Amino acid sequence: MNEAALPHEDIASLLKWYVDHGLDETIGEEAVDRFALPPPAAAPAIAPSQGAVAPTPIRAPLQAPMVRAPVPLESPQLAQDARELARRCGTIAELEEAVRAFEGCALKRTAKNTVFADGVAGAPVMVVGEAPGADEDRLGKPFVGVSGQLMDRMFDAIGMSRERDLYITNILFWRPPGNRTPTLAEQAVCVAFTRRHIELARPKVLVLAGGTAAKAMLETTEGIMRLRGKWTSLKLDDGTEVPTMPTFHPAYLLRTPASKRQSWLDLLAIDKKLKELGSK
Repeated sequence: MNEAALPHEDIASLLKWYVDHGLDETIGEEAVDRFALPPPAAAPAIAPSQGAVAPTPIRAPLQAPMVRAPVPLESPQLAQDARELARRCGTIAELEEAVRAFEGCALKRTAKNTVFADGVAGAPVMVVGEAPGADEDRLGKPFVGVSGQLMDRMFDAIGMSRERDLYITNILFWRPPGNRTPTLAEQAVCVAFTRRHIELARPKVLVLAGGTAAKAMLETTEGIMRLRGKWTSLKLDDGTEVPTMPTFHPAYLLRTPASKRQSWLDLLAIDKKLKELGSK
């Protein structure tokens, strides 16, 4: 394609597309065929007055210095690094700063924003969902899209709001491309921070919204259909235990309105538990 024929706006849009996808440098003007055979070596010249000359012995190439390879983005070492980094954080503000500076999760490279938390830190109820969606990625806050609005109305039905009674986050801090299910490696890295997040927030009750969050936090393979509506206890690394209620994700309720009745029963159970604990 003749680049001179492209309008200036199209060229600028193409360059922006390259930069957004991480292509920020060029290598050469012409493509290199890596599969082409090398040209045959030229025969050594023979001096007429000296006759044949003994070939020069081939020297072994010098060994390149050892260079430590970067840790692969799917390495279990990254989860260990995240746990150690999270453990050193003594406040939620320090943890947020560590999460925003962390480069060990590949999702951060494609996300627009780091989505850390919303609501009131130290609130009696902490809600942990799966991952940011498009609206959350754009605004930098969890549960602000259509499903988040439904969740607000649900808690409002039992007299609670995110401005006063809720602290909201996800197990992932960056949106997976296309809202795909996060890989186990991505979950392992981010859950290390999320567990410390719960320790520092110290909620009276933990609500796990959706199967991915419930399975990751409870370290189980059971689905949300079996887990929801049943109280369990999440034991944290500092030895504390938090009463935990798995429930349907609001996005699931938008697709399956008939399940709202079960979620309402879960909300009533949460309301009852808070009254028993003296937190409402």
